Amino acid sequence: MAEGTRTKAAARKPAAARKPAAARKPAAARTPKPRAPKPRAAESGTRTGQIAASFRDRTDFVNADRGLVGTLDPMVIKAADGRVVWEMDSWGFLRTSCPDTADPSLWRQARLTAKHGLYQVTDGIYQVRGFDISNMTLVESDHGVIVIDPLVSTETAAAAIALYRRHRGNRAVTAVIYTHSHIDHFGGVLGVIDADPAVPILAPEHFMEHAVSENVYAGVAMLRRGYYYGAPHLPRGEAGTLGMGLGPGASTGSVGLIAPTLDITDTGQEEIIDGVRIVFQLTPGTEAPAEMNFYLPDLRALCMAENATHNMHNLLTLRGAQVRDPRIWSRYLAEAIELFARKSDVAFSSHHWPTWGSAEIVSYLAEQRDMYAYLHDQTLRLMNSGYTGSEIAELIKMPPGLDRAWNARGYYGSMNHNVKAIYQRYLGWYDGNPAHLWPHPPEAAGSRYVRALGGVEATLAKAREFAERGDLRFAAELASHVVFAHPASKAAREVLASVLERLGFGSENATWRNCYLTGAHELRTKKIEHTELSSAGFAPALTITQLFDSVAIRIDGPRAWNQRLSIAWHFTDTHENYRMELSNGALIHCPTAAKQAADLTVTLTRSQLLRLLTTGKPDGATMSGDRGVLKRLMALTDSPDPDFAVVTP
Repeated sequence: MAEGTRTKAAARKPAAARKPAAARKPAAARTPKPRAPKPRAAESGTRTGQIAASFRDRTDFVNADRGLVGTLDPMVIKAADGRVVWEMDSWGFLRTSCPDTADPSLWRQARLTAKHGLYQVTDGIYQVRGFDISNMTLVESDHGVIVIDPLVSTETAAAAIALYRRHRGNRAVTAVIYTHSHIDHFGGVLGVIDADPAVPILAPEHFMEHAVSENVYAGVAMLRRGYYYGAPHLPRGEAGTLGMGLGPGASTGSVGLIAPTLDITDTGQEEIIDGVRIVFQLTPGTEAPAEMNFYLPDLRALCMAENATHNMHNLLTLRGAQVRDPRIWSRYLAEAIELFARKSDVAFSSHHWPTWGSAEIVSYLAEQRDMYAYLHDQTLRLMNSGYTGSEIAELIKMPPGLDRAWNARGYYGSMNHNVKAIYQRYLGWYDGNPAHLWPHPPEAAGSRYVRALGGVEATLAKAREFAERGDLRFAAELASHVVFAHPASKAAREVLASVLERLGFGSENATWRNCYLTGAHELRTKKIEHTELSSAGFAPALTITQLFDSVAIRIDGPRAWNQRLSIAWHFTDTHENYRMELSNGALIHCPTAAKQAADLTVTLTRSQLLRLLTTGKPDGATMSGDRGVLKRLMALTDSPDPDFAVVTP
């Protein structure tokens, strides 16, 4: 019987009647063997499948090199203070053959994503690749150039457009397009246009809502977790990071945001921007909650945003995000094939390299379409037979046709964690087993496991034993319990670090490798490197509601339980009125037309509110009532720790 399939009789049994997971076919028996024996350091068991594609196929390398115009030498980009925010010269080690400390498939992908420079995609379309984790695309227009997705940082975006202008002339930016609401597609906008632009900025509807919710509200936690999966402080090399699969990594310059001036609200909406005709396809709920593809009919070119890249993408990123919908993702890919693919000569995305030829584009998009549909449907099939997310992740195998496709490999997302994301989307974190309903948190669980196994030394001995047998997953689990029970134990830290390192060396997935190796690094150095990237640059683009939200999520609830206050806000520039109340530890705020008494009334502009929140100074705002209310309110807020511990208590 094929892996992942069950007889009808077995499928009819209720979950309680099935054999327990321990009695089923062991996970090790279901995991494909590596292609060839590798040194023990790389035997992690984290591979998501057996790739059948030939390493002799050079198509991706030919396409990644096609149209190169020029690059920077040296490839180093600095901030105004001299700090290096991006460089690519350190990736030279990838020119050697794959070492024993890396998965050959991931090594191949790293070599592809390390390419950088200005590339001609087709007549009138250029891409700057390798200047950040994402690509900047430039479409030449009647009076200048349209910039698509201006990277993460101001500095890298400025360097990218300077490289373009060096080769194509000093063309003015006539428009900016954000394909979706992730920071690597808008954060560098101030590197290509001024803060008060005279040019249109196009984005899918609800862009601002989702750009803020994903990057500001949970920004501190996401950036810390992103440090693990991006590994910006790990050395680049055969024992360090190999990039992120989607690109070499993210730059660490200054980040900005300018709100869109033109929303795309419908599939089929057509806009002519400085003489360039563009037909849009909205794809909400795919790779981002607000995202869009578009077609350039006069150039026979299709932009797939981040909905089709040369890897399996994330349904739930390891940094954290809203769970994406693979069902609708697949359907939008099918729609893109139907609407645009067969009349396109080239398809390009906001990551990786383009695909040329109508037949090749259809095949590529169909493989991406089938991949997300297969993951969704098979997860639901097994879920409805009573399997949990972790069980399904061990059962599912990709069909041979997809397993042979380089663009369906799990370099950034993985089949294993994507399956769990689908389970979470439908059923949440709870797997239905009451024994898992109320588990102890890590420190409490760790101390109990260590006690049950006979103490620190006995537990570490068991962890080493499982590691010697090659069961690195369980060895990591045991060693982590010891670290959380006794974080000062050098032996526990080293056992866990060595196991995580081996798991990282064997991973085909770049972000898994980064997480494992970053954990090992922090365990050994006892040092948490502070990430330079911040979402503070978003503040000028936030709405009044979003600015108030940024205060509300910092209120220390227990300290505010017994405090009550109210503020009436009047904005003279937007003609809006807001009422704010602190009640039961929650800061409630909403627009209002009603006139109600308040402890404090503040009359000001939106820009004055921004200065008030960032500096604590009223700067021209008019106040009446109890001026001490603002001081009391701000005293109840806390400052989040951007460097919180992850692999230790």
